[in-house]
Amino acid sequence: MRTSQTPAARQLTFGDLTIVYDERVLEPRPWTAAQSAWAAELALAVPPGRLLELCTGAGHIGLLAIASTGRDGVLVDIDAVACDFAAGNAAVAGLAERVEVRRRPVDDCLDADEVFPLVIADPPWVPAVHTDRFPEDPLVAIDGGDDGLALARACLLTIDRCLHSDGLAVLQLGSVAQADDLGDWMVGEVDLIASEVRAFGKRGVLVLLRRPG
Repeated sequence: MRTSQTPAARQLTFGDLTIVYDERVLEPRPWTAAQSAWAAELALAVPPGRLLELCTGAGHIGLLAIASTGRDGVLVDIDAVACDFAAGNAAVAGLAERVEVRRRPVDDCLDADEVFPLVIADPPWVPAVHTDRFPEDPLVAIDGGDDGLALARACLLTIDRCLHSDGLAVLQLGSVAQADDLGDWMVGEVDLIASEVRAFGKRGVLVLLRRPG
């Protein structure tokens, strides 16, 4: 039963899924279904294996990709409330047996020797000085540090540790400029390259990552 201290639950349709959330987690943005769709497309080109999603929030992007691909998945978030919603949404979607939810930081979320052929990453990407422009959003879900890329860099380091040699990853960022800045940082830091960027106006961008060669 909901108490007076618990925010009212909300729900929306995301692709074919019903996603439940409340004000303590980031409200799912409809445009991000494009990230799930791209991952589903890429799933046809990568080896078998589980999908990994970093910074899952309510789980909507990863769960839609899992439902679309038929793969099992691991959803990661540091926030306990987000993990509860992700697990609950997996159950509502009939995916509970195929989904593992881990409450861990991005830089310490992998089990020993784990390899994933497909990764989705949705880190906070709002520069810290601009987070007050989004008072309705939980700070932990949007604060990307000084340049907006602190968590994105952490995600890339984790992807570098676990991505299959023939695997692919889709990273969400805020702008093409951020994608360019992150691409510059990647040189010499990770064994990954950005091979495509898809822009969605002012809503955000998606970056395709792969191994060089």
